[in-house]
Amino acid sequence: MAVNLKEKDLEQLVVMGDKVLIKPKFPQEKTQSGLYLPPTVIDKEQVSLGYVIKTGPGYAVPAMNDYDEPWQKKEKVKYVPLQCKRGDLAVYQRLNAIEIQFNSEKYFIVSASAILMCVRDEGLLS
Repeated sequence: MAVNLKEKDLEQLVVMGDKVLIKPKFPQEKTQSGLYLPPTVIDKEQVSLGYVIKTGPGYAVPAMNDYDEPWQKKEKVKYVPLQCKRGDLAVYQRLNAIEIQFNSEKYFIVSASAILMCVRDEGLLS
C-alpha cells in the first residue's frame, strides 16, 4: 500500500510515537554473477536497508497521577526515546513497513520494533 502526499517540506512531517521515517537505500539490482533482478523480486525481500530521516518521540510512559484535583499540577507525558537516530543506516523488516511517496521519492514508515539493527555513522547524512 502506498500513500501519496502533496508537495511540502520534509521538515513539516511529524512522526508519531515509536515510528521511524526511513528513506530506502536502493537495493542491488544485479546479482553477484551479473543477472538483473526484476522489481517483483526486489519488492518481496523480507529485510531492507535504509537511512533514518526522522524519528518519533518514543514510547509513551503514563503519568503516575492518582488525583484529579484542579489545583494540583498535572504531569506531562514522558517518553522513552528510541535507540535509532537521524542518519543511522537501519536494517528493517519490509513486511511491517508502510510505503509513502513524498515529493516523488519513496519513503517507509516503520515501527521501532520492526528495526532489527542500526549502523551509526555520524557522517552518513551530513
